[in-house]
Amino acid sequence: MQAHIRRVDWLSWALLALLGVIWGGSFTLTTVAVRDLPPISVAAARLIIGAVVLTPLAFWAAGPPPQPFARTGKRLWLFALGSAVLSNALPFTLLSWAQKGHIDSSLAAIFMATTPLITLPIAARFVASERLSGVKAAGFLIGLFGVALLIGLDVLEGLGAGGFALLAQLACLGAAACYASGSVLAKRAPAAHPLTFGALALICAATLLTPIALMFEAPLSAPWTWRAALAVIWLGVVPTALAMFLLLTVIRRRGPTFFVLVNYQVPVWGMVFGVVFLGETLPAEAPAALAIILIGVAVSQGALGALAKWTRSG
Repeated sequence: MQAHIRRVDWLSWALLALLGVIWGGSFTLTTVAVRDLPPISVAAARLIIGAVVLTPLAFWAAGPPPQPFARTGKRLWLFALGSAVLSNALPFTLLSWAQKGHIDSSLAAIFMATTPLITLPIAARFVASERLSGVKAAGFLIGLFGVALLIGLDVLEGLGAGGFALLAQLACLGAAACYASGSVLAKRAPAAHPLTFGALALICAATLLTPIALMFEAPLSAPWTWRAALAVIWLGVVPTALAMFLLLTVIRRRGPTFFVLVNYQVPVWGMVFGVVFLGETLPAEAPAALAIILIGVAVSQGALGALAKWTRSG
């Protein structure tokens, strides 16, 4: 019995590590895609591909979704629409714009480490079981200091001269806030098969964002190089559709508390991939800022207390 538990645990850790690599690499590929393509079009194409891949899987696993105007389906579709905006369309657009010549992919990935910190006050307000304790508040403040160190005051100097560094960093923080809000919204959503909810969210997001891309960016006339096209296809299939399946598998095996650990990996992998494959140079304060943010996440999630307990029991 113990051997079986040990095998399941190793599988959960392996899937969590794989998700960290996949999502960390998505920032590098987004930068590759937006070098040739407009940002909203990249986000819309990613959502379309993700919906096309995930929807058949959801049908296979749970059957057809409820009708949007039926009594039992209306609320589910409304929550899926909210998730589409907060967890997909808006953050994908913000990150694509920020990475189109305004901010390096590695720095954008580091900002995603703030997602669990931003989740704390939002969940405390809208989820009854998620009270903001003193320990969580301390972790939030520690992480906030790391964000302030990461942004710094030097970016303000170029803003008045037409620089977009600060706006791009704020866009990344906005994307992190969207992900945080989307996770709280999903937690309050009506009961449904997770793949069904994910597919509905991607369908809604693609439906919302595609007309905007067609209206303002003319993506069909954009220079779809092989490099950009392959990056977009990968973004749609792997970090959007496949990652949703892996995410749900990990949560079903070990629960959301275990899954939060992925937030420690994504910024690290994003930083590594950006430096190695794109030749990016990190700001001198970035490693220290990331370390402070992750310490804040650890404190807020009770990881230090759990580690002490595990050490004593060992």
